Amino acid sequence: MLPSLIATDLDGTLLRSDGTVSARTEEALRRAEEAGVCIVFVTGRPPRWMDAVSTAIGPHGVAICSNGGALYDVRRKELLETHPMRADDALATVGALRKALPEVSFAFEYPAGFSHEPAYPRTLWDMDAADQVAPAEEILAGPAGHQIFKLLAKHPDIDPDEFLRRGRELVGDFGEVTRSAAVPMLEISAPGVTKAAALAAWCGERGIIAERVLAFGDMPNDLPMLAWAGTAYAVANAHPEVLAATPRHTTDHDTDGVARVIESLL
Repeated sequence: MLPSLIATDLDGTLLRSDGTVSARTEEALRRAEEAGVCIVFVTGRPPRWMDAVSTAIGPHGVAICSNGGALYDVRRKELLETHPMRADDALATVGALRKALPEVSFAFEYPAGFSHEPAYPRTLWDMDAADQVAPAEEILAGPAGHQIFKLLAKHPDIDPDEFLRRGRELVGDFGEVTRSAAVPMLEISAPGVTKAAALAAWCGERGIIAERVLAFGDMPNDLPMLAWAGTAYAVANAHPEVLAATPRHTTDHDTDGVARVIESLL
């Protein structure tokens, strides 16, 4: 039986290493939608990075972005919903991480765009478009302080998995701490805001139960979604923790692992 909905991560899962959607994958998604399956992209990417997949998005045009922090209409380029952190929680998160790990620098995503500290590494392709470059405390004291739906913390050289462990210990109840990059970077959302929570809410509004959802992922930020979905696959290039927690595996993202599963179902 075909699922009612396919929820897939993007980077490292649906997208190839060059950031593109292959022709084979686009065709598999199109065929699934023609068969009545809803496709939802559930990603750690911010809304402003979704133009790259605009041709592959389903008829509804909606993607769950920033690990559940934002619901975005890709076609209309319209932010539909956000789940911001409390300003006090964001400030406490910065303080706790900075005290224990002084080398950490911060960036912030909010409806109007993003801001970052001067020391934040210039690894993103749109860093020059930042609304503000200033100390985190100054950014949080401004209008964006009450609108942040994703806080990013970057360390220059700590092991990424150790950084995640330390981050979860230090941040505690201030937010949800996860990671999706190969580098030591934490992605922090408001408490309770995860890919799974956002997807469950989206499905609930449409009467789709978890048992009828097929999910794909590759990194720790995908684990809650993969655990929630009735059926879940990890791509072969996934993080070891994801491979261990997810019984079903497919080939890697560069060999169209998601498309292969969809094709087998069709």
